[in-house]
Amino acid sequence: MLGKIMLLVLRIWYTSLNPVWSSQVANTVILTIGFIAAVEQIHSGGDKRKQETNKTGKVIRETASHPHWFLSGIAFGSLMFLTLWIFGEVSLISRWAVSGHPHTGPDPNPYGGTVLFGLAQGLMLSFWSWSSIISFALFLIGLASSAGLLYLHTWSAAVAGNILGVFTMCVWPQLAGRFVSCPHPGKAMSTAMFAYVLELFFCVWCTAYKFVPGGVYIRESSHLLLGFIMLCIGIEFLTGPKKDLSSVFEVKSNQKTFFKRSKNYIKLLLWLLVGVGLLGLGLRYKTYQKKLGQGVPKRDFSAMIWPFRFGYDNEGWSNLEGSANLLNQTGADFITIIESDASKPFIGNHDPTMWLGERLGFYTDFGPSTRDHTWGIMALSRYPIVKSTHHLLPSPEGEIAPAISLTVNFTGKLVDFVVAHFGNEEEDLDRKLQAIAVSNLLKTSSKQVVFLGYITSAPGSRDYTELIKNGNVQDIDSTDRDRWCSYIMYRGVIRLGYARISHAGLSDSEVQMAKFRIPDHVDSYVDNDRIVTDPSQVPEDVHFNPRFGSYKDGHNYVLIHHFHMSTPKYFKRTK
Repeated sequence: MLGKIMLLVLRIWYTSLNPVWSSQVANTVILTIGFIAAVEQIHSGGDKRKQETNKTGKVIRETASHPHWFLSGIAFGSLMFLTLWIFGEVSLISRWAVSGHPHTGPDPNPYGGTVLFGLAQGLMLSFWSWSSIISFALFLIGLASSAGLLYLHTWSAAVAGNILGVFTMCVWPQLAGRFVSCPHPGKAMSTAMFAYVLELFFCVWCTAYKFVPGGVYIRESSHLLLGFIMLCIGIEFLTGPKKDLSSVFEVKSNQKTFFKRSKNYIKLLLWLLVGVGLLGLGLRYKTYQKKLGQGVPKRDFSAMIWPFRFGYDNEGWSNLEGSANLLNQTGADFITIIESDASKPFIGNHDPTMWLGERLGFYTDFGPSTRDHTWGIMALSRYPIVKSTHHLLPSPEGEIAPAISLTVNFTGKLVDFVVAHFGNEEEDLDRKLQAIAVSNLLKTSSKQVVFLGYITSAPGSRDYTELIKNGNVQDIDSTDRDRWCSYIMYRGVIRLGYARISHAGLSDSEVQMAKFRIPDHVDSYVDNDRIVTDPSQVPEDVHFNPRFGSYKDGHNYVLIHHFHMSTPKYFKRTK
C-alpha cells in the first residue's frame, strides 16, 4: 500500500495525471519493468514450489485455518476496485461531492490533502489488533460513510468520503494477508480479477447504459455497485480469523523483532510520502491563486464551446497539454467543454477541470458531480464565477444530459451563461424535453445571457426553434446552415465575431467561438446586423487570433488548427 500512496503523491505533483500512462515513453518503460519483474517472479517461484511439495502434510493440517478462496477472492477484488474507483486520485472525493457556486464544497486543491491524510491514517490503524466488536463497529462506520458519499452533499459528502478512505485502507492489510494465504492461490486470484473486471464493467454500464446490452436495467445504479462491494468486504473482514499483522503475513518468531523494526520504518516512509504530497498541493495552490484574477476590465469578451472527449486525442493518448495550448491561443474569456468528466476508473481517474484551471489560471466549475452519471460538462472563466447551478436535464430514454447556468462578473458587469449537452440524435423525446428545459433556463436568466450548447439538431429544427423562440435568444450566425451539434446563442449583448476552428486530431470535433460587447444600456442598444469577412473592416482588437490563419470556405482537413467552414466572420452595424 506504500506503492499506492506513492502513486497518489506522484499524481499530485503531475496535477492529477498518472505519470505512468501520460506518455508513450513512460508507458513503454513501465511495461518493460513490469515484464522483467513478472519473469523474475516466475523463475524465482520455482524453487519455492519445490520446497512446498515437501510440506504437503503440514498444508493439509493448516487448511482449515485459511480463508475460503472464493470469498477471499471476491472480497479482495472488490477492495481493489473500491480503491481505484473512489481513491484512484485525491481529487475524486471532491468531484463526487461538488455543487454549484458559491457553495461548491471542498476544492480538490488543497482539500485533496485531507484524502491523502485519511488514507495514511487508515494504514496506521491497520497496525492495530481489533476485537470482533470493534471490527463490527468499524465496518458499520465504513458502510455509513459509503452511503454518505452517495447521498449527502458538498462538505458532508466529502467528510463521509474521507471516513470511507480511512476504512478502506485499514482493512487492506488484513484482507490482503488472508488472500495470499489461501490454499488455492490460482483460484483465489482468478476470482479476484473476475470480480474486479465485473465491477468495472458494471461501473461502465451505470453511465454508458444506452450503448451496451442490458444497460436499461442498471442505469444510474452506482448505489447497487457500492453496496455490493461493501457487503463483500464486510463479510470477509468480519468472518475471517482475527490476527495481528505478523500473523497475517506469517512472520516467524525469530523474525518478529525485525518485523517490528520494519513497521517503524514503514510508518516513517508513509508520513514522509504524505508530507511530499501535501507540499505538492501547497505549491500548486499558491501558484494557482497567483494566476487567478488577472483579467483586465473590459467591455468585450469571447466565449467558446468545444466537445473535449475527456482530453484524449484521436490517437487515444491523453493530450491535455495540447488542449491547454489551443485554449490559450484562442484567447477565450469563457470556455465550456463538453464530455469533460474523466473522474471515472474506465476513463483515467483524473481531473481535466482542475488541470486546465491551474494551467490557464481560470476559475472553474466542474458541472454535475461524478456520481450523477453524466459524461460531464465544465466551465472555465477568466473572470470570477459569482454563482452557478448544476442541472440534470430530462432524460427518460437516453443518457443523463448535464447543464450549468452561471453568472460571471466581468469586472463589475454581470453576464449569465447557460451551457448544456443534449442527448443523442436517436432519443427524440429526450431532446424535446431537454430543449424545453433549457429554453426555460434561458427565459428566466437575466437580460444579458449567452448560450453555448451541444444540441444534436440541425439549424431550423424543432429543438433549435424551441431555444430561439421560447428561450428568447438569437443565433450568433443564422446564415450558417452547416452545423449539427455545437451552437452559440445570445441575448442582451452585441455580437462582434464568430469563428470555427478545426480540431487537427486533438479531438473529433471543432472549436466554435464568438466575441461579444456588453452594451452600456441593456434596454437601449442596437445589435450589429451586417456580416463581413474582411478583418480590416473592423477594429483590430475585435480580430480573432491570426495564428489560426484567415477566412476559409469548407472543412480544413490538414492536421493543424485553422479557421474553416466560411469563418471567421465579423459583424458591423448597417449605416
